Amino acid sequence: MSIEAEALLQEAKESIEAAQNYRSELQQRLHGLSQARKQVRGSSSQAREGLKRHFSELQTAVTRLLTERLSVLLSEVDVIEQDSVRPLDDCQKLIEHGVNTADELLREGEVAIRCGLGEKEDLLGCFTKKALQIHLDSLPEVPVLVDVPCVSAQLDDSLLYAVRDRVSRHGSVSSHPPVQIEELQERPGSVLVRWCKVDDEFAVQDYRLQYRRSVSGQYEDTYIGPEQEFLVLHLDPHTDHLFRVCARGEGRTEWSPWSVPQTGYTTLAPHEWCPGSEGYILSSRRNIAMRSDSSPSKAGVLYSNAPTYFCGQTLTFKISATGQMDKRDSIGVCVGCEGEAESLQRDQAVCISTNGAVFVNGKEMTNQLPSITLGSAVTFDMEVVNLLPISNNNNLSDGGNFKLRVTIGSGNREVVFDWLLDQGVDCLFFGCSLAHPGWKVLVF
Repeated sequence: MSIEAEALLQEAKESIEAAQNYRSELQQRLHGLSQARKQVRGSSSQAREGLKRHFSELQTAVTRLLTERLSVLLSEVDVIEQDSVRPLDDCQKLIEHGVNTADELLREGEVAIRCGLGEKEDLLGCFTKKALQIHLDSLPEVPVLVDVPCVSAQLDDSLLYAVRDRVSRHGSVSSHPPVQIEELQERPGSVLVRWCKVDDEFAVQDYRLQYRRSVSGQYEDTYIGPEQEFLVLHLDPHTDHLFRVCARGEGRTEWSPWSVPQTGYTTLAPHEWCPGSEGYILSSRRNIAMRSDSSPSKAGVLYSNAPTYFCGQTLTFKISATGQMDKRDSIGVCVGCEGEAESLQRDQAVCISTNGAVFVNGKEMTNQLPSITLGSAVTFDMEVVNLLPISNNNNLSDGGNFKLRVTIGSGNREVVFDWLLDQGVDCLFFGCSLAHPGWKVLVF
């Protein structure tokens, strides 16, 4: 084959490969468009159903409230009517009794007048006596109309105007929520969720973060507050979780629409304390260690269950209870476990004491952090800084001189230093030694 033919063949192969890549990219974009259309259709359908359900419930509630109010007002009318008619009925009975008495007296008078002369005197005398007893000049008092209740209902259109005004402003429809999840970072047994505000005109007072397993379950609140990131703990590794966030505007009670749910997971096993260590009691998840008084004189170091801390991560110790301080106390990380050690203030370890002193390979640094108190959070961040090539294939386990750049933070301060090791490591243990009971340490 000639050089020109080979060149043409090579060009054809490159064109075919470019066409395949082009088609693959277009197919991916088609899939993205399909997902976008699905989101628009699905969210619109959910919005319609939500609006119909909400206004139907609102209509039912308003109808019930109006019916209840009407019933109360009608009851008030009934009470007024009954209380007002009762004395009128009593007066009517008295007058009717008087009319009947008068009729009877008239009949007796007519009889007395028409009777014969022999009986007339006696009958007239009885009639006159009876007429005097009846008190024909005494009449019952009948109330004038101005003194009798005239029931009326006071109604105006102010409620209708107010309702019309509130209804006209009730609810809203938006094409984009004011906040969106920006980043999901896996952490040991947890996921760090970061979000941002995408609507510059929306003044945020609080954010609300929820999560759930992607396959089942209901969303549950995990954070409400002003921060724009939160570490969601106690997540099972290799399990998808859905995260969503919304916001509440300043001076408002209702929450904004939810952000588009994002799927996140962690492949890293959660940090755990080693069970069975003398002098310490662990929580069911083994992420909280409490210094007990079962071994007040000597408890040694409580290590992690495995070397689960990797460089590039942030290791956090949260102090949820405190005890008496001791200069031998230590919280930090180390290369390996030394069962006989009483403290992490030793070689191959970096730590902070409860009084804020920082130790590197057993030597106290000049720089010091604030003392550890209730609610303190101590963080360790490390990154590898090689001094010399470890080996030709850059395998950390082959040994060599290299250092870790360590940042320890506590309160509003931090110290940064280089930790020189004789042998390369890609993962580290963490641990604590607390001389007195009462301390409780959460690790994540």
